[in-house]
Amino acid sequence: MQANLRVLRAIIALRARAGEFVLTASPARPARLSCALQKDLIYGKSMLTGSCLCGAVAYEVDAEPAPFVHCHCQTCRKTHGSAFSSVMPVPRAAFRWVRGDELLAAFESSPGKFRRFCTRCGSHIMAERIAQPNVLLRMGCLDTPVAGPARAHIWRSDAASWYDPKDATPELPEAAASPPPAR
Repeated sequence: MQANLRVLRAIIALRARAGEFVLTASPARPARLSCALQKDLIYGKSMLTGSCLCGAVAYEVDAEPAPFVHCHCQTCRKTHGSAFSSVMPVPRAAFRWVRGDELLAAFESSPGKFRRFCTRCGSHIMAERIAQPNVLLRMGCLDTPVAGPARAHIWRSDAASWYDPKDATPELPEAAASPPPAR
């Protein structure tokens, strides 16, 4: 325990000298770091990364992966050409474009909701409501592996008639030369 504390103090001192943060303390109130900050200092800050299919647009998020959902609303289904869209909210303040933001276009799919996509390859990357504190990542564009499962399937009242999340359809590691036989 004492050795760990010495290592942590050394890391804090080095990173404080590098100007990454400032510690203020007084004899009556010694400096304290949260457990999350201690983890960040030792292991580095968690970062999510993502990009479009062609790689021209990319983003980073300085945040831990958040619980995500599979949205079955008609708008998500039509936007993605799929039975549902996997969506993860992340803090807007932690999100930034790192490449290709000039290649983004937006479609206002409902009043105030903008879906951002790459104009080269068409990948739908994220959605946002400007006044909201979170943006909604489209998990198919994540480059960072994220553990599941989803928290919920939402908008099942709008779901595609041909897909049931409880269906025990065979799972294949890659594409099959022909469809598997019916059950």
